[in-house]
Amino acid sequence: MALGLRCFRLVHPAFCNSLAALTRPVSEVTLQTVRRRQNDHGQCMAYATVPVRHFATKKAKAKGKGQSQTRMNLNTALVEDIINLEEVDEEMKSVIEALKDNFNKTVNIRTSPGSLDNITVVTADGKLALNQISQIAMKSPQLILVNMASFPECTAAAIKAIRESGMNLNPEVEGTLIRVPIPKVTREHREMLVKLAKQNTNKAKDSLRKVRTNAINKVKKSKDKASEDTIRLIEKQISQMADDTVAELDRHLAVKTKELLG
Repeated sequence: MALGLRCFRLVHPAFCNSLAALTRPVSEVTLQTVRRRQNDHGQCMAYATVPVRHFATKKAKAKGKGQSQTRMNLNTALVEDIINLEEVDEEMKSVIEALKDNFNKTVNIRTSPGSLDNITVVTADGKLALNQISQIAMKSPQLILVNMASFPECTAAAIKAIRESGMNLNPEVEGTLIRVPIPKVTREHREMLVKLAKQNTNKAKDSLRKVRTNAINKVKKSKDKASEDTIRLIEKQISQMADDTVAELDRHLAVKTKELLG
């Protein structure tokens, strides 16, 4: 029996190596050398580690999928040949600037002469700004005067435009002189200005949608110049730019609302 155990000790490493070779279909099997000391003699024995198959988890697959998409980089020269994204960005930024300018001029707690400057008046010669056909001055903290002496025929149109400006103004006419009383700063007046700010913001978003639609339509007309994947990526980029601009418009509205309501 002792002889049998000695033989098994000699055969054991070879047997393990053979077994490891048979179970090697997935990955290389590593041998761990374990040094054991028996009877004050160093003896080295090799044991085969169990082969392990590494399966991709759902998270890893999702990550890999995302990486394959990010490898689809756009060629800058190709994009410029299809559309100038910098110009699109400038158009979107101009929408933001127009809203900020509108807020500063027309959506204020205290009405000033400058808030009437850009009120659009429909005349026989087309649409003109009020300050182009009149002289606007502050008579007192409670009254603005609009002198229509240079264009008396536009007086009625100017009165209508002031009333429909959304600033809660009720002008009174004396010949060619339009008297515009400044509303008292009441809670109702503040809430009316907030409503006006929201209306102007929605108009700005309409303008932004036109910019986005025009840009995407231009990209779609260039399908013969680029692959569908490239066209799709450019469209996504434009949409993201538009979404960022909408967020900026909403931010300015929130700031203005807080200012108006105190």
